[in-house]
Formats: sequence, C-alpha cells, structure tokens
Amino acid sequence: MSVKTLKINDIDVAIEEGSTILDAAKEAGVHIPVLCHLEGVSDVGACRLCLVEIKGLNKLLPACITEVSEGMEVTTHTSQLQDYRKMVVELLFSEGNHVCAVCVSNGNCELQDVAIEVGMDHTRFPYIFPKRDVDISHPQFGIDHNRCILCTRCVRVCDEIEGAHVWDVAGRGADAKVITGLNQPWGQVSACTSCGKCVDACPTGSIFRKGSTVEEMIHDHSKLDFIVTAREKKEWIR
Repeated sequence: MSVKTLKINDIDVAIEEGSTILDAAKEAGVHIPVLCHLEGVSDVGACRLCLVEIKGLNKLLPACITEVSEGMEVTTHTSQLQDYRKMVVELLFSEGNHVCAVCVSNGNCELQDVAIEVGMDHTRFPYIFPKRDVDISHPQFGIDHNRCILCTRCVRVCDEIEGAHVWDVAGRGADAKVITGLNQPWGQVSACTSCGKCVDACPTGSIFRKGSTVEEMIHDHSKLDFIVTAREKKEWIR
C-alpha cells in the first residue's frame, strides 16, 4: 500500500493511504477531541467534535472519516475550531438532561472531559428538558435516555464486535433515540447476549450496570481493544 505525506499543524506526517486525518494526527502526537469515535469500530462522524481546517477548502471536515491525501495541510486547533467545538458541547448539554451530580459516570464521563477541554462551564442555549425514558427491564443493565448523546457507539459495538445487532437508532431530529430490538424493552430482546460491551463503549452514564451508584461506574475500553486486536491477529476466535 502506498504512503501519503501531509502536514498537521506544520508537522510532517507519513501514513498509509486510506488512513484518516485522525489516524495521522495520532501518528503526529496531535490530540483532537472526539466523542463518537471509538477504537476498534467504524467511524460515522456523528459528534462533529473532530472538525479540522484543510488548506484550500472553505469548509470544515471531520477528521475521523476524512481520508488523508498527498500534500494535504491540516490545522486542528484554531479559535474558529475551538468556538465550534464549544458550541457542539453546549448543544449536547442543552438538548439532554445531563445532571452530573447524580450520574453513575460523574468523574468518569467523556462528555464531562470534553466540556472541560473546550472550556465549557455553561451553555448559552435554552435547556429543552425533553421527556425521556429509563429502561431497566434487563436483569443486569439499564439505559437512561436522558444521558444519551446519540454517538451510536453501542450500535456499532453490538453490530461489529459482538455481532448481536441488538441496538439501532429510531426516529428523526429531536425524536431520535437508540432502541433495542424492534423498539422492545431491553429485557425482552432475545438477541442480547448480556456481554456488556455496550456499557463499556458508552461515553456517558446512559448505559449502565444495575446497582452502580453516583461516580461508581468506570468504562473499560481496553476490553474492546483486546477483542478487536485478537481477532485481527487470529489469536482468538469466538
């Protein structure tokens, strides 16, 4: 496979053709904030936090799904990008019901981490206070839709790693939400293997283990990395 050379924040990078700007940024040691991206599963560019500027283009592109090209010049941190990222996080907080003080993932939440990173301490947008359900029908796990940011990590992990295809997205716009089965209560979906991968993949406290109290739940993405790496190297077969 051929190699592409490009610049990221004036740092020269050489990387395989087909790699994304996010891959190249990691190669260069440049951090780009993400929420919907998760190592080991496909990228969808849902959260828009990884938008970057590319010389010669008059629009911003998501780093996680934009492939590198020869001679590309990328800028990952400007005042414009910082303003956009801050606005994205503000919108996520205003359109959901994120009460960190009583969340199982308080202190171990990627949404919190990104909010701190972009300097968001309040939102300029009015809170919508949507009426969202909590499903605790599963014997081991639960989902609080109030904390969901529609990153679809759970959908992709269940499809691409576990192969159970339990999760999906239903509805449009403000009515969109992740569902289990054909919009059945989670506990009634026979396809669910109770593996817990969706719990570890969730960046917030939306999908949780029953019995977890405030600040108690820790996400372990290393389990997913292990499974993906082992399968690629054929070290472990399901």
